[in-house]
Amino acid sequence: MTWSDKTVLITGGSRGLGLALAHELGQRGARLALVAQHAGRLQEAAEQLRARDIRVEPIRADVGDKAAIHRIVGQAQAVLGPIDVLLHNASTLGPIPLASLLDTDCEDFTRVLEVNLVGPFRLSKALAAGMLVRGRGLIAHISSDAAIASYPDWGAYGVSKAALDHLSRQWAAELNNTPVRVLSIDPGEMNTDMHRDALPTADPSTLLAPQLVAERIVYILERAARYPSGARVLAAHAEEQAVQS
Repeated sequence: MTWSDKTVLITGGSRGLGLALAHELGQRGARLALVAQHAGRLQEAAEQLRARDIRVEPIRADVGDKAAIHRIVGQAQAVLGPIDVLLHNASTLGPIPLASLLDTDCEDFTRVLEVNLVGPFRLSKALAAGMLVRGRGLIAHISSDAAIASYPDWGAYGVSKAALDHLSRQWAAELNNTPVRVLSIDPGEMNTDMHRDALPTADPSTLLAPQLVAERIVYILERAARYPSGARVLAAHAEEQAVQS
């Protein structure tokens, strides 16, 4: 895959892994639609990218808000053209400090699912049909080790990521034998604001830099055809998990 003729929509694009992915893809020539909630951080991210001659459209929106989905799609495609790659990176842990399921309010649990699972479903649903018509498209969900391992107090987040992995598999099954591919990518533990919020005492030196992880994820995206659609790919072991297309 080459990026000079591609438009990529990245949710959670104003900081952390989302912003690192924007820099990595933008410097390869991709047009970028960045979605984030925080207006100030989003504008700062857009200015950083434009200073590097990267074409970017910042879209302030909450992916957990059903009413925002068609506005995101409409604004992105009106300015940049059809979306070729959709990166579901935005997610929330829920209230901090993290709490056990017994101490998690139903409303907080629902909010985590709205952002981490239902939002990606809605956004993919809004874009997949167009991808099918154009004969190309890639949808990638950013997962977590919490999708397959259970940690105390990570209940809402872990459940949402496990469901997101299965959403990848379900989309892949239903889009089988079409040119639209779906992947779920586990980035590994990163030195991000989200990780610090969840585990403030963690040693940053033991965590991966988002820029390094972004490079690994772009490697995967560029070779998406080498992975079975619906696969869960570990960013740190992408080469070993690739298969002959």
